Amino acid sequence: MTDHHSPHPPHGSDSSGSSGSSGTEAGLRDRWHDTLVAARAGAAGPDPLPYAENLLARWAEPQRRYHTTAHLSTVLDRVDTLAGHADDVHAVRLAAWFHDAVYRPDRSENEERSAALAERALPEAGVPDAVTEEVARLVRLTVTHDPADGDRNGEVLCDADLAILAGGPQEYGAYAAQVREEYGFVPDEAFRAGRAAVLRQLLNLPRLFRTPYGAAEWEARARHNLATELELLASSGTG
Repeated sequence: MTDHHSPHPPHGSDSSGSSGSSGTEAGLRDRWHDTLVAARAGAAGPDPLPYAENLLARWAEPQRRYHTTAHLSTVLDRVDTLAGHADDVHAVRLAAWFHDAVYRPDRSENEERSAALAERALPEAGVPDAVTEEVARLVRLTVTHDPADGDRNGEVLCDADLAILAGGPQEYGAYAAQVREEYGFVPDEAFRAGRAAVLRQLLNLPRLFRTPYGAAEWEARARHNLATELELLASSGTG
């Protein structure tokens, strides 16, 4: 069981399985292009498309059920919702693209590997060093989802990544089921114990959401969902 504040159980980092319809992927390619060009701040760079294709291929890997292109698209949507709070929204959007670009549910170093991928790819893609450093920092922050006070970029990325916790009953239920599928190699009892520990860690945080919007719109619903899932896990383990 990992000891960080990720909403997922053993070994991993954070809506449907294959989910990447051609329409969704086309939209994501456009979003990547616009974000990368904006992050370059007028500097020249190579064609953005091959970088988008590499990342989209990663997000479509077969071991993923929740950490898919649908999750990526949703996180980007939530970043858009919170964009006014960020100090550098382009860096936050790039961090969203990279935050689970390396994802193996049986490993614990996904965030570090994802950050390292950003550190290799973004300078080659024409992104300034300072922006690259900020993107990598933000990706590493998703280990804990615990940004420092005043870290507005970190607050936006972490709130966007955790926003699924505030979904309606059907959305949250689908999310929980997809996380279980990603950990299909973990026996039921071990999964229940690991998942329950994660849920308790999250519930013990003083605040799940740090942006004003997230605190107002998502906090109460997310805590209700987490507590409900914890109760269901407890009852399923006593049957």
